[in-house]
Amino acid sequence: MTVLEQGQIQIHTENIFPIIKKAVYSGHEVFLRELVSNGVDAISKRRMAAMAGDCSEGTEGIIAIRIDREAKTLTISDNGIGMTADEVKRYINQVAFSSAEDFLEKYKSESDAIIGHFGLGFYSSFMVASRVELVSLSARPGAEAVRWSCDGSPNFSLEGAERTEPGTDVVLHLMEEELEYIEPSRIRTLITTYCDFLPVAVQLDGETVNKREAPWRKSPRDLSDDDYINLYRYLYPFQGDPLLWVHLNTDYPYNLQGILYFPRITGRADWEKGEIRLYCNQVFVSDSIKEVVPRYLLPLRGVIDSPDIPLNVSRSALQTDRRVRSIGGFVAKKVGDRLKELHRDEPGRYAEIWDSLAPFIKIGAMEDEKFAEQVADLILYGTTAAAAEPPEDGEEATGLDPVATDGRTYTTLAGYRGRLAGDNADRILYCTDEAGQAGALALWKGQGAEVLLADTLIDSQFIPWLEARHGDLRFQRVDAELDASLHEPESELADAEGKDSGEKLRDLFKAALDDDKITIQVQSLKGEGSPAALILLPEQMRRLNDMGALMEQRLPGLPDHHVLLVNRRHPLVEGLLKLSAGAVITGSDTTSPSRQLAEDLSRHIYEVARLAVGGLEPNQLAGFQQRSSDLMGQLMQRGL
Repeated sequence: MTVLEQGQIQIHTENIFPIIKKAVYSGHEVFLRELVSNGVDAISKRRMAAMAGDCSEGTEGIIAIRIDREAKTLTISDNGIGMTADEVKRYINQVAFSSAEDFLEKYKSESDAIIGHFGLGFYSSFMVASRVELVSLSARPGAEAVRWSCDGSPNFSLEGAERTEPGTDVVLHLMEEELEYIEPSRIRTLITTYCDFLPVAVQLDGETVNKREAPWRKSPRDLSDDDYINLYRYLYPFQGDPLLWVHLNTDYPYNLQGILYFPRITGRADWEKGEIRLYCNQVFVSDSIKEVVPRYLLPLRGVIDSPDIPLNVSRSALQTDRRVRSIGGFVAKKVGDRLKELHRDEPGRYAEIWDSLAPFIKIGAMEDEKFAEQVADLILYGTTAAAAEPPEDGEEATGLDPVATDGRTYTTLAGYRGRLAGDNADRILYCTDEAGQAGALALWKGQGAEVLLADTLIDSQFIPWLEARHGDLRFQRVDAELDASLHEPESELADAEGKDSGEKLRDLFKAALDDDKITIQVQSLKGEGSPAALILLPEQMRRLNDMGALMEQRLPGLPDHHVLLVNRRHPLVEGLLKLSAGAVITGSDTTSPSRQLAEDLSRHIYEVARLAVGGLEPNQLAGFQQRSSDLMGQLMQRGL
């Protein structure tokens, strides 16, 4: 193939500043972050070069910010390594030629102390300034001060200047529309936001504004509980104290430090954006790190600081790659390790804060198989069992199960299974609504059965996940079919028509309810507190109903097809049988008072059962209460 032409792509320098202003940086305010970061880098470079004997050592590093209202200027000064005229030409006039990269080639040690790597930070000045001056004196022997000036066009001037101490001043002549940056309160806020934990003092008009000390950079051995709590209070004021924290520290295969906190969740957590703060060498970058932290950990709070997380050129957004995903896995593992440690060493404390931990752990287990392997034995369930006896003095409480807290007793699935026996050793009984399933729950508890309480919103998805994970177990809700252990065996005599009391009751309820979708069952239930009737939802029927509700984003209600279990031993049902003895239930007599009252009582028993499972709408309650009052009055008149 014939080559028609070869050459070099031309980049028009007059277009570079509009690109920087509009496309590279997401917000104008980051100019201060970039210039302060450059100053900190210059101070670090001077220290490293001085150690190598290449320049004077100087005093303690300081970034000084000065405001001149009359001149409408903002000056950012450092006492770092400074620049010669040749270095200004090399690092300032050549856009995106990073002095940090060049410097690190010469001074390989302590590379993580250098913040900038792209060489564009200085030019963020032109987002807010119509003209920028740079006055610099190199700390190298025999250097002379220089002044560089540019109005945002490709044209610049470079001349000699007066400066007695090494370092650099960047003077911004602010645009009229950017004069908010000569307000001390605005600058103070930006320092606190972006530069609070930089190791160099950042001063505004002579006063140090930033904290300087980053606790996450210290060893956990050097931090007390108060140190951790005070950092949390500082980062998240008015949020109460954290439940626990996880200190992150690794230098291979990437460098990362941080502290993550489990908050006390009192409202709706943010599972999409999160509140963890991302830093790069102690410079704040972003509070949206969903690319780094797994979704199920986003509502955690705290700090992650890493120079190895890939950022775009403006350091305002993350670039997702394999390293980022690896960091997410590391964070999840450290969180899992901390939870295992707490569960092992302080089971009582772990149970006390379980309600706040549960959403993270359950969602994480369902979304991340590796995390599930870590936390599978740490998941707690409310239980109707009595708590285990506390250990004697000197004994360890490790493995205590069940564990009692002020509000509930908890157990693990392994602990629950260890207490099962007999033919039902593979059956897991659970309740999702103690009030709505109170009747069925009382039946099981009356026979000594232990029931797990899975009554949070997430459990509607978590129980099916458990079933899929434990194929050898049967999960049965308490208001599903009742087994024979809850029935009282009775022998019955048939009447002249060949019907026993169970058949009579079935006929009575079928006639009163007149609904073929309701299946009527009659049993004698054990226990003095057994209800007159229960609505049962066979497990598969209920699952289908719950799934349909989830797809339509509504709460599951009572499905049209359900079972009404009538308790033959209940006094109200026994009274119904007496009342019906003088009524022709299946005949053509529709005016018999006894028949009408029997049907009213049958419907009342059914409505009470519906009420127990939330099957009555709020607008139906007033009518139910009135009918109940009238019916009770009629029954009392008859002595029933």
